[in-house]
Formats: sequence, C-alpha cells, structure tokens
Amino acid sequence: MRLVTFTANGAESIGVLDGEIVVGLSQAAPDLPADMNGFIEAGDAALARAADAVANAGDGAKHPVGEVKLLSPIPVPRRDVMAVGRNYHEHAREFHDSGFDATAGATAVPDHPIIFTKATTSVSGPGDPILTELDPTGSVDYEGELAVIIGKEGRGISREDAFGYVYGYTVCNDVTARNLQHQHKQWFIGKSPDGYCPLGPAIVTADEAGPPDDFRLTTHVNGEKRQDSSCGALIFDIPALIECISAGTTLKPGDIIATGTPVGVGIGFDPPIFLKPGDVVSVTIEPLGTLENPVR
Repeated sequence: MRLVTFTANGAESIGVLDGEIVVGLSQAAPDLPADMNGFIEAGDAALARAADAVANAGDGAKHPVGEVKLLSPIPVPRRDVMAVGRNYHEHAREFHDSGFDATAGATAVPDHPIIFTKATTSVSGPGDPILTELDPTGSVDYEGELAVIIGKEGRGISREDAFGYVYGYTVCNDVTARNLQHQHKQWFIGKSPDGYCPLGPAIVTADEAGPPDDFRLTTHVNGEKRQDSSCGALIFDIPALIECISAGTTLKPGDIIATGTPVGVGIGFDPPIFLKPGDVVSVTIEPLGTLENPVR
C-alpha cells in the first residue's frame, strides 16, 4: 500500500495512492486515525481497514493525484529524524577526503554506525523549496537516501527480528549546509535548517515494497545524474542500524531512519558544486517513487 498525506480543497488528510488516484481516508474511512502518526500506530488493523475502504470508496473520496498537493507522508514527526553518516563505501571515502568532515578519523569507513538527528522542523514534502538563505555560508548540498519507517515499539531489537519492526519506506533528501556541518563539529545544526529533510512522495508498506536490497537510488540535479546506487550497498544494513539504535533507545511507531547517501554529492566534485537558487533536485528510488524539490 502507498500511503500519503495530502491537501485537497484546503483540507489536510491521509490517503492511499492507487495508481493516479488518491483515496482520501477521511472520506472513505472516517473511523480511522486522521493523521499518519496515528495511522501507523494503529498497525495492521488500520491497514486492513484502509484496504477495504479503497476497494469500496465512492467518487467523493477519490482525487486525481494531479489535483492534490502531496505533503511529507509524516508532516510532523513525533521525534527527530534519525540519520546515518558515511554508510556507503564510496561516499565514505568521498566525504572523508573532502575536508568537510570535522570528525574524520584515520580511515574513511567507520567501525560503527554514525548516527545523528535532524530536527522535526527540517521535514518538508514533495515540491517544497529548499531555501539556500537558511545557510549563510552558501554550501547547501543534496543527499538522496532511503528512509525506513518504524511500525512498532521496541528496544534491544536483534538483527534477526529487525524487519519485523519496519512498517515501510520512503524517499529522503538529507539536505546539508556543509560549512555549518563542519564548523559545529556535531552535525545537528548543518543538517537541521527548516525544510532540509524533504520526504515522500509516499510511504510504501514493507509488504508492497519488497526487499530493500533490490531498490535502486538515483539523484538528478537539473536533469544531470549525480548519484546511482543499489540500496543494498549499505555498509551497515537496515537490520544492523535498527539493532544499533534500539540497543538502548526505544524505537516507536512513526520513527524515521534515513540510512545514508551514496557517492556523488556536491562536495565530491573539485571544486564542490553546491545547490543554488533555480536548481531542481530529484531523488528516485525504484520502486518507491520520485521526490522532487526546487531550490530557492
């Protein structure tokens, strides 16, 4: 199932993307939670109810996708987005050699997952602008990533059990102010300007998405391909990340884990190529969809 949050006629709702039609669940199944956090928390029962609602939806609940505004699937996460640094081998070397990693060690590839967070206010949706004015140092960069959505609460989750906690997946652009990331050593400030975490267009549930190692991620800037990688090339795979984060921290329904970016970001060029007003960044993960955002 492909779950979306959208606005139509000035009202925000959650829905199911069914081909080129968005079925609004506030009309088709008003008994369901009204927001994505609550829907995820309601688990399999909510998914089953939504599937029934889509199958029996009347015309009043159906909206052509071109006539609605898709938002981030989770417009306001309950907790900061958890993200992973240097989690593809070639990007680890790219970042290590760039001079922008103020925490770099002797080797490019980390021995343990590098976990940081992005503020909830950094989350934005498809078509929302990436504002370069929020980085006064002029070093805005893109990072196409696979994001994992957690479906149930757990702590001390083993690798073997990890996929049982995955609700679904979405596309992420871990936008970064590189100079701020470097200046402040810890990455939070450089990663968290408002709107610097576009997500979407949909959460594709784990059963529909299939194995994430089969996903393909590509990033284009103004139509030029910059990143192209299998999502199976992670240094620390999804079970390893879930095991690491949950070892002492309880994961909750709706938590978002951005799994890292492959080689091809702006700082990998000599000289670096940063985003500028007028650019358009598109991140595609097959089979999840395309997330596109203009730069202003």
